[in-house]
Amino acid sequence: MYTNLAYSTYSQNNVSIESSEKLIKMLYEGVLRFASQAKKAIEDKNIEKRTYWINRTSAIFAELIHSLNYDGGQIAYYLRGLYTHQLRLLTEANKNNDTAKLDEVISVARELLQAWKDETDYVVD
Repeated sequence: MYTNLAYSTYSQNNVSIESSEKLIKMLYEGVLRFASQAKKAIEDKNIEKRTYWINRTSAIFAELIHSLNYDGGQIAYYLRGLYTHQLRLLTEANKNNDTAKLDEVISVARELLQAWKDETDYVVD
């Protein structure tokens, strides 16, 4: 269920996704956007929107976990642990109205996005 939600979120707006690299970037960008919306909902004391945006963010992490290629070495196992931890933080943020947990998720997503951009830029050059 989460996998389809995350993918359809982006495929609806981006009918022709050029590559899996682009999709990963878009997923990280989605995490940033959705987690920020969840944080705003907590600050606004809007439970319905908080839950909605946290569920969308969780769906992206589920998609990222399902897309890992374990044939590539230890990095996939590391990322699985990292993504799973992000899911725990999202659960705690939702349960406790904790914007600090969302700040952690946002910080990690920013770093992942930057690292992914740096890596794909390096490969292309």
